[in-house]
Amino acid sequence: MSAQANTASAALKSDTVRFAHASERQFARLLDFYQIEWEYEPTSFDLEWDKQENVTQRFTPDFFLPQYDLYIEITTLNQKLVTKKNRKVRKLRELYPGVNCKVFYQRDYLSLVSKYGLEDLED
Repeated sequence: MSAQANTASAALKSDTVRFAHASERQFARLLDFYQIEWEYEPTSFDLEWDKQENVTQRFTPDFFLPQYDLYIEITTLNQKLVTKKNRKVRKLRELYPGVNCKVFYQRDYLSLVSKYGLEDLED
C-alpha cells in the first residue's frame, strides 16, 4: 500500500462529519470500513404545505448511498418517535415514489453493532 493510500485511510470521512447521534457515526464508520460511498443528510424532502404553500413538514434522511441510489434513516429512538418517523417515511414514498428509503430501527442498529463488533457509543 502506498504512503498516500495509508494517509487517505487514516482520515476516514466518518471522522470529519458532525453527526446528530452516535449511532449515525457508528453506521458511517461501518460504511467507511467497507468503502461504501455515502453522504450525510444531503437532501431534505418537503412533505406538507400550508394553504399559502409554505413547507410545514420536511424529512431529511440521515444517509444517501449513491452507488445504491438509497437513502437510509437510522432510528434508535423511543417507540412514539419511531411511529412519527415511520409516518414521514410513508409520506415520502407516497410523494416521491422514485426515492428509495430504508429505515434502520434500533434492533437493526444493535444487530450491526453486535455482528461487526462496533463499540456502542450510546451506553
